[in-house]
Amino acid sequence: MVSGGPYGIEDAIGQAGYARTLLLLILVPLCWSLPTALMVGELASALPEEGGFYVWVTRGLGPFWGFQEAWLSLAASIFDMALYPALTVSYLAQFSPGLATGHRGMACRLGIIILCAAWNLRGASAVGRTSLWFSVLLLVPFAVLAWLGAWHAATHPLSSSTWLTSAGGSFKTALLVVLWNYMGWDNASTIAREVERPQQTYTRAMLASVCLVALTYVGSAMAVALGGVPAAHLATGDWVVAARLLANGGLLSDVLGGSIVIGGALTGIAMFNALTLSYARVPAAMASDGFLPKALARHNRQGVPYVAVLTCCLAWASVSGFSFERLVELDISLYGLSLVLEFAALIALRIRQPNLPRPYRIPGQMGGLLLISCPPLAIIVWAILASRQEPVVFGSVKIPVLLFGGLLVGAGMLVYLLARPRGRRLRGQQRNQNLG
Repeated sequence: MVSGGPYGIEDAIGQAGYARTLLLLILVPLCWSLPTALMVGELASALPEEGGFYVWVTRGLGPFWGFQEAWLSLAASIFDMALYPALTVSYLAQFSPGLATGHRGMACRLGIIILCAAWNLRGASAVGRTSLWFSVLLLVPFAVLAWLGAWHAATHPLSSSTWLTSAGGSFKTALLVVLWNYMGWDNASTIAREVERPQQTYTRAMLASVCLVALTYVGSAMAVALGGVPAAHLATGDWVVAARLLANGGLLSDVLGGSIVIGGALTGIAMFNALTLSYARVPAAMASDGFLPKALARHNRQGVPYVAVLTCCLAWASVSGFSFERLVELDISLYGLSLVLEFAALIALRIRQPNLPRPYRIPGQMGGLLLISCPPLAIIVWAILASRQEPVVFGSVKIPVLLFGGLLVGAGMLVYLLARPRGRRLRGQQRNQNLG
């Protein structure tokens, strides 16, 4: 749910060069991923409920903010999920450029969404098993790439220009891409009811995954840097270019390049598939509380909220025409606001319910919580302000990202007022009492 391998960080290298990208890949997990993983470890082990972060914020801050948490997460998911079919199509275009253009590109993206919807209807175990195999398959070509990079560095002297910033690149874009590649740790919380021994499993999984993802990104970027591949050659879909340059022609070049193309196509499918598992549980939990139509809470024999899965997939298919950069900016801004509420719920629950059983507890008292919360919150504020003037285009109409995000936030507050008649409010209050 966080990473499908190094696919996607090519844009950061192309925008900021190797030296600054490697610095970002090392520092961002410490300031952004690790605090979030620790927060998820404590809250998921204390409240292992379907709906995850929606349940945490509702219990810590009340139903209004719980609804806003779910609204922001689902709004962010619309822009986040549009990125993965686009990533798959960009790699398929290496085989046939016509697949990425016009109606063919749209048909490919819709086909991926339909495939993953059907996959998710089989249940969490089916998605989990295939995700594990996907992870192995995606990383094998990069292990070969790392070996080629090390061999090239040992036999060819590196030029100092290798580490320079790309001409005309944008450090802001590079940082946004790195943040996007390192976010999503809380998504695993929504399926806690379907996880064995969640009190122990979540903490171990979070900490191990932060290390593994960071190692994967840093190792892959270092490999192409040591191989002397110019940073300016790299953009979305260009790992295959780096692989062919390092393999230097011949059969190995074709095999490695083809493997990375296939892996790039698979990573978009794998990420979309896993995140469908996560996001669909949020409207199902909201429907159980009476905020959304009851139909969204219906589950099939495998325990899957199938109406919610299908509804979410329809929403994700509706924004597939946005540019990559705009999708990332909107995704990070809305996700960041939802993350603010999660850290606020972490602190509120420590104050309001100090005796809540916490199989894993972040070390320290309130000072420790504030210390780990500050770096992610500072990054979120920067990301929102940095993108405030970038336009979101609807035909001939251009709306600044900050204004568009503000409209979505305001819409969530309005929808809450409309979706909260007395009967639903009482059911939500009863659910909170049962949780207590």
